[in-house]
Amino acid sequence: MAVRILHAHSTFSLGGKEARTARLMNAFGDAAEHSVLSGMSGQLSAREAIARDIEVSFPEDAPPLVGRPSLTRLFRLARYMRGFDLVLTYNWGAFDAVMAKYLFRGPPLIHHEDGFNEDEAEQLKTRRNLYRRLGLSAAHRLVVPSKRLEKIARTAWAQPTERLARIPNGIPVRSFSQSPDDEAIPGLRHREGQIVIGTVAGLRAVKNLPRLVRAFAAMQETSARLVIVGEGPECERIAAEARAHGVAERVHLPGFMADPARYVGRFDIFALSSDSEQFPISLVEAMAASRPVVATDVGDISAMVAADNLPLIVDREDEAALTAALDTLAQRPDLRRSIGRANREKAETEYDEARMIECYARLYGEAI
Repeated sequence: MAVRILHAHSTFSLGGKEARTARLMNAFGDAAEHSVLSGMSGQLSAREAIARDIEVSFPEDAPPLVGRPSLTRLFRLARYMRGFDLVLTYNWGAFDAVMAKYLFRGPPLIHHEDGFNEDEAEQLKTRRNLYRRLGLSAAHRLVVPSKRLEKIARTAWAQPTERLARIPNGIPVRSFSQSPDDEAIPGLRHREGQIVIGTVAGLRAVKNLPRLVRAFAAMQETSARLVIVGEGPECERIAAEARAHGVAERVHLPGFMADPARYVGRFDIFALSSDSEQFPISLVEAMAASRPVVATDVGDISAMVAADNLPLIVDREDEAALTAALDTLAQRPDLRRSIGRANREKAETEYDEARMIECYARLYGEAI
């Protein structure tokens, strides 16, 4: 008999953590039936990544995940959760479900934290820390992908070792071995010798993509192209930054694009300019595609990349260093190839999804 699993997400739009949820659903096959709640109404684009033979529903009659945390609403949420064998909650936007479990009991619950939005990129909020401390005492486990988040969980959230599980994000590394599709990125034509710098990110303030535009505009390599794949509220701000620095014709914003294995290999250099990250899946995808990486030194990024790539990870406030790292790779095809090979080898060894799925399956089975 299939187990019933409830997934409570702050949003189920297709991003790194939502893609991970979809891959886990697919891996569990007919052993589980899934229901997905999104804290943001209608934000369910990640459903496209779920295989058609997976039993999954998107209930519209469930109590809301977000809103004023009144006892009545939390009781209704806890009562709804009792219809499942396991509840999986993801990030702050779904934390009221954790508090509902704390107050009114219910089935085993595992909470996942993947990182922070711009409102906590610089400093964690004291009230949220206290809320997390209280609610997480009722969780079977707290799952984090990065060493930095593990440290935060131990200190700011006062979580004991036995409640914590660190599971690095994994991807289907083999699928990134394929040759990239030259036509995969709309508006980007293949030109011999032209350097393409690319990133894949939600267009949110915490990703600080205007910083990447400025670093790109300052490069000596003036024929390079910058491709920013993703969607979000910062799109116009990024475009305005490109116009202000005279590089609008060389900056491409194609929007959201599914199946990164088709296009990440089109980048000669992968770049991240975030103010805050933990264990970015897009970085692992770039490594699997044998790409060298230029990035700000946030979260676990320095520990994720191969040793050869470390000199290209820069202080997040040092835009000149970001530009210099981009120029170094742009001018050195031999360095791009050697670092790309080293990154690919590390991705194969440490970040394949088979290992991640095994860890999650064991954890979820133990909870049930």
